[in-house]
Amino acid sequence: MLYRPNPPISFTGAVLDRADHIRADADKLADLMNWRARLLRLDGLDPVIGDDGTLVWGTLADAGEHDELVFLGLDESGRACFAPVSPANKGNPGPANPRLWGAMASLPAGDLATYGGARALVDWHARHRFCARCGYATKLGKGGWQRKCVNMDCKAEHFPRVDPVTIMSVEWEGQLLLGRQPRFPPRRYSALAGFVEPGESIEEAVAREVYEEAGVRVRDVQYVACQPWPFPSSLMIGCHAHADDPAITIDATELDDARWFTRDEVVYAMEALKTGAEDGAFIAPPPFAVAHHLLKWWIEQ
Repeated sequence: MLYRPNPPISFTGAVLDRADHIRADADKLADLMNWRARLLRLDGLDPVIGDDGTLVWGTLADAGEHDELVFLGLDESGRACFAPVSPANKGNPGPANPRLWGAMASLPAGDLATYGGARALVDWHARHRFCARCGYATKLGKGGWQRKCVNMDCKAEHFPRVDPVTIMSVEWEGQLLLGRQPRFPPRRYSALAGFVEPGESIEEAVAREVYEEAGVRVRDVQYVACQPWPFPSSLMIGCHAHADDPAITIDATELDDARWFTRDEVVYAMEALKTGAEDGAFIAPPPFAVAHHLLKWWIEQ
């Protein structure tokens, strides 16, 4: 059965029309850069949030003299929406910080999806100003959905990338395998996760990552849900798998701990997030993470 999370998973539910047919049309893009066009206000890569708890937009006049403008799409009224890439922005491939999550907590789902897409795209441009093939400078193309090498002997075209990551709950006889990374807050446990490597299917990546991190062999991998994750630009592919042997061998370079939790422990931890209680077996992943939805889906089964 298809999982339909309620509320929607964070960073999904985009409200802008990406308008791919406009991206490659320089004349149409130029026509859209008028007084009605909107510019997403950013503080580096962080969102600027108004007193009403929504994203703050300006006009193209608010862009810096040397900013590149990335075309995000059209809003419901047909206005073009852009995001600035400042020369001072060097990008940030690191994870989200708690302060940022606190600021984003007020954003409506559509705004959060718009910001997530913009952040990932702006960050990619900030970190790809030079050609990976020849080292020459690159310039923005297709409204920001491409960069082109300026070296006429190279002319390489570069496109924004998305890195696939598997994140998986693992079940054995009614218990769930969860782990904690060193950077997690105390007592926080979550689903295991890892990047899909070249030449792998999603199912193979799930099996490899679980075995590498926890020494557990899994089977019957099932897709549950996914989440765009703009830190810097991943697609979290949520899966569920089954194990036949509960023996755990932890890779200490990846995890501080991994253990099996009963259904009652998982249910209590999920409910405790709503009440602030911290007396359960562990602290569950927060609602903005797809791992939270994996646990919720498992409970509902």
